[in-house]
Amino acid sequence: MYTAPNKMMDSPKSNDSTNSGLRDVTSKNNDEEQDELCPGFRNADAFVKYGLGAVMSATKASAGLPQIGVEDDFYRSFPGFREFCESQGDKLLQCMSQIMQHHGCRSHVRDQNKLTALEERFDLVVDSNDVILERVGLGSKSRSETFRLLHAKNVARPQLKFKEKVDNSNTPFIPKIFIKPNATKALSSYFTNKLIRKQRPEDLDVPAALADLIHQQRTQEHVEDMFAHPYQYELDHFTVPEGLLSKPEPQMYKPITKTKCSFIDSLEDLVAMNEKLCKVSEFAVDLEHHSYRSFLGLTCLMQISTREEDFIIDPIELRSELYILNEAFTDPAIVKVFHGADSDIEWLQRDLGLYVVNLFDTHQASRALNLARHSLDHLLRHFCTVDTDKHYQLADWRIRPLPEEMLQYARTDTHYLPYIYDCVRAQLLDVNHGQPGLLQSVWNKSRDISLKKYVKPIFTEESYLELQRKQKRSLNTQQLTAFRLLFAWRDKLARQEDESTGFTLPTHMMNKISEELPREPQGIIACCNPVPPLVRQQVNELHLLVQQAREMPLLKPEVTMFGPHDTSRVSESDLNQCSRDEMPVKAGMLFSEEEEEMDVSVKNTSGLVDLETQTDPDSPSVAQMKARRIVESFENPFRMYLPSSHVHISKNAKFDPSSKIFEISNKWKLQSIEQQHKELEAKKEAKKKSKEEAKERSKKVTEERKQAKQSYQESLQDVATVRQQAAESAKGEGKKRERVDGEIGELTPKPSKKLLKSAEKPEKKEPPPQDDFSPFDYSQSNLKVFAGTKPKDNTQFDPNRQAGFKRKKNAKGQKSSSGPGNRSMSYMAGQSERGFRQNWPTR
Repeated sequence: MYTAPNKMMDSPKSNDSTNSGLRDVTSKNNDEEQDELCPGFRNADAFVKYGLGAVMSATKASAGLPQIGVEDDFYRSFPGFREFCESQGDKLLQCMSQIMQHHGCRSHVRDQNKLTALEERFDLVVDSNDVILERVGLGSKSRSETFRLLHAKNVARPQLKFKEKVDNSNTPFIPKIFIKPNATKALSSYFTNKLIRKQRPEDLDVPAALADLIHQQRTQEHVEDMFAHPYQYELDHFTVPEGLLSKPEPQMYKPITKTKCSFIDSLEDLVAMNEKLCKVSEFAVDLEHHSYRSFLGLTCLMQISTREEDFIIDPIELRSELYILNEAFTDPAIVKVFHGADSDIEWLQRDLGLYVVNLFDTHQASRALNLARHSLDHLLRHFCTVDTDKHYQLADWRIRPLPEEMLQYARTDTHYLPYIYDCVRAQLLDVNHGQPGLLQSVWNKSRDISLKKYVKPIFTEESYLELQRKQKRSLNTQQLTAFRLLFAWRDKLARQEDESTGFTLPTHMMNKISEELPREPQGIIACCNPVPPLVRQQVNELHLLVQQAREMPLLKPEVTMFGPHDTSRVSESDLNQCSRDEMPVKAGMLFSEEEEEMDVSVKNTSGLVDLETQTDPDSPSVAQMKARRIVESFENPFRMYLPSSHVHISKNAKFDPSSKIFEISNKWKLQSIEQQHKELEAKKEAKKKSKEEAKERSKKVTEERKQAKQSYQESLQDVATVRQQAAESAKGEGKKRERVDGEIGELTPKPSKKLLKSAEKPEKKEPPPQDDFSPFDYSQSNLKVFAGTKPKDNTQFDPNRQAGFKRKKNAKGQKSSSGPGNRSMSYMAGQSERGFRQNWPTR
């Protein structure tokens, strides 16, 4: 909202306030008093500062008053304090009522009932403040002005005016160039024959970049030239002229009010401006960009300033014709002055197909001079004593027509840059005692910036992980799945609608939804405040994605260490991504980020070899292997001091054999590869030796077992078995029964360890059996000695007795000779008197 400054009306002076001192004031002072906005103050800012100080002092004084309660009651018990507070309160209420009357508000502050005085007075004050604040800045009632609210909803989408559709496809960016002015090396035939693309069938339903990629992959032609920098050769062979390395005489800029400014929005004006730019030795360039309502972003304004004239170009109207400025932008004899050109170079390539040769970046010069700050605002204040208002830096530059304030701001960014360019060059030479080394380094850094290429954001299945790591939040499997699905949905919809991801679904809202996992669509709406328009339209689809995430099995989140060298949770597949033909380079080496992991375990087929390897004292123990894995899970702690992948190194210097970087990198790589070859060969030899030793040990053990078996079988042939001995004894006794000897091993059981030991001992030969054996004659022996006295009737149960046999009962008064439980069942009845009678039940 833009408003004109309002002038306050001078209040009438009363006759009572005049004194003798005012009568002597000169007419000059009277004219100055008439021009003052507020009597007694130079301007409105002085009045505001004075009023703010008075309010702050009053607030501090009120804080020192006794607090309501016991302390206030104690002080009010003194009549003098109570009267003073009442009189001052009445004066304040009277002043407030007068202010309310002046603004037409209800002013009955002092006439209310004491019971409700505090609440009603507070309401009156709040209502009066609302009325007064609404009138601030509106001026007097007699003046009426119209205001135009500039908001993104009221701005037409510039993409609708473009002749070529914006390519938001998930394909690499291809340079938009088909004519190469100031070329030392001719442009590739792919870019010059772009008109042939219209005849290819794949251009009908797919974006241009995707059609190019499909066609080039089919034909396999010019694939490298598609993504190369068109002016790579010219920039690599560009040398700064000697005149630019000498100390210049700063040429003072013209006042901005006396400098001509032209707004370029037609092709005729653009051609005329290009002819003027080709005749100057330097000009300044700046861009204004918009990224909130576009997926890739839009270049909305271009400012170019020479030492004599300022130009403001409309890239929205001339988007497809601005390529003609390459004639001046790529001329190595013309210096293009930028400030902070890192983003500008990419925007020029993406939207307009423009490239820059002979660039000088004042931001890099400011860093080389070690100034307090490196912003353009600081350089303008330091060298030109110009204060700029950065209020419009983040404005919506799609607005057409542009307000005068925004045009003035855009013009200021480039009008003073040629003079700043002279000043920083002179200071760089003065700081370095007239030597051009520091100035040459700024030129080299500026050339590296001009070598940058625009890279489109490519969506992959792992793209969400980078954003999720930045959040540093631990999510379970369901939450992480929801985050992944929402990220993919946001990227797809943003490309289709040509909206930024922040407009489609801001990251903090996506985190809220993935953490809460709402069960209903209204829960998704509740997680977004305010609700993005595309989320409200696609809330049902988002609800299905959340439900899909809730169906995943719930696992606890892994607590990750935010250490720079912790790779203990990285899978082996991520660490070993190099093929067999390519030799891996160790971590810590120059220009290498891979880590070598060699498997030292040997697979053994037989259990015997396992036993042998475990008992080997040279093999590492389980604890040593575990410690080795822990050590291997950490990277080189000195890796932070080595060149990282984010450091920009010119590709030409990296692959140019004459450069020092190429020599150093090759030397390091060759040394590391030779060491790895040696280590691999040594490990292979050690593996072969260990396998051969294991095989020899297994052969020895098998041979020893075979010899033991043979010796045991031979010993069994000379030993007579028990059955053989019994058969021989039976023959000697004259018995008819004979048994044929079986084969060895059929009748004998499996030999045990005791038999093996007995087989090794010398056998004791038994004496041969006597042939004249005579049996003992028992007829002459007295067998009655063993019989003893006649046994009594056995009281023990004998199942061999007849069923009708009746036992004799004991006479009355006779006791059993033995009690129960004192007889051994192993003794027979005829040999023992310790039997007892059992009372068996009758049937």
